[in-house]
Amino acid sequence: KSFIISLVLAVFRYKHSLKYFVTGSSGVPNIPEFMGVVVFNGIQVGYCDSNNKTLKPKQDWAKKMLETNPEKKEWHTNMCFNDQPNFFREMIFMLKQQFSQSEGEVFSRISGCEQDENTGEVTGLTQYGYNGEDFLEFDLKAQMWIALKPEADIIKLRWDADKVRIKHKANSLTQICPEWLKMCVDNGKSSLQTTVPSVSLLQMTPSSPVSCHATGFYPDRAMMFWRKDGEELHEGVDPGEILPNNDETFQMSVDLNVLSFRPEDWSRYECVFQLSDGEDVIITRLNETVIRTNRGGKNTNGEKSSFNSFCFLLLWIVNPAANLKYLLYKQCPCYEKRENSPITLLAPGLCVLYPLPAIVGVYKS
Repeated sequence: KSFIISLVLAVFRYKHSLKYFVTGSSGVPNIPEFMGVVVFNGIQVGYCDSNNKTLKPKQDWAKKMLETNPEKKEWHTNMCFNDQPNFFREMIFMLKQQFSQSEGEVFSRISGCEQDENTGEVTGLTQYGYNGEDFLEFDLKAQMWIALKPEADIIKLRWDADKVRIKHKANSLTQICPEWLKMCVDNGKSSLQTTVPSVSLLQMTPSSPVSCHATGFYPDRAMMFWRKDGEELHEGVDPGEILPNNDETFQMSVDLNVLSFRPEDWSRYECVFQLSDGEDVIITRLNETVIRTNRGGKNTNGEKSSFNSFCFLLLWIVNPAANLKYLLYKQCPCYEKRENSPITLLAPGLCVLYPLPAIVGVYKS
């Protein structure tokens, strides 16, 4: 079974992706009227918004790439501070009239491409959301727009009739995006090397699950599971999603409910982390003496708790569609949901703004 899973993961390893997340808003407090994020292979590489009218590369190699390709920098500058803000402003105005809304409008788009490194096959996507709901998407194969809500039918018909728009969108997804994706792969090669993570056992309270947490690995194709006596466990196990760090690496965790375990049985359990190539395997045996907690144990001498070493910050409202539905707070090691608040406190120094769909950056404190 492990061999089959590893084989599947290895296949996925040779895909690269470049995606743009863009949001326009009206009447939403504390959020810029326009924001844009560029994400390469799950890592944020660029940002802009209408409040700070400056392109902000988030990786050194991305900054160099813009410096050596001034035409690309000029294009992104125009998109961020002229073309796209105007487009989103016009769309929001039209939708407000159509829906008879007065404030609190959010119109968002995710677009980009993914390319298989082995076959060269390119898949593209463009999808719009309106006020947190799927609204409109582009069918690249059929060369037409698909209304995801009845209210989007009017826009679909108008955009389908605009053959220039259709041609431009198809060219953007099949030609321009793959070209820029290749540039990102070439320029980011030094940061795309396989990196093995550090693995820790974390526990909030004695009655909480033990979380096996791996951070600092690359690529983002990996698996982690608990096993007992060499056999993979499924009951009492809660796997989390793979999430990005701010240094182009990733993290993930899987929880194990230990409440009913007898002390003498703990040594029969172990956490297994494996990268997609199957070569780097880290096995961590369940041992109470090495568990990091917020109540003492490994941290009694003032060592900063692992729970305090990172926090998730909401950077961005995006279209809650496809594989970017919601970042569920249950994926985090420990949580306490506060009623009537978008902020979920997980532990001192560890929080996630929830439940707004988000592009998430992980920042070490």
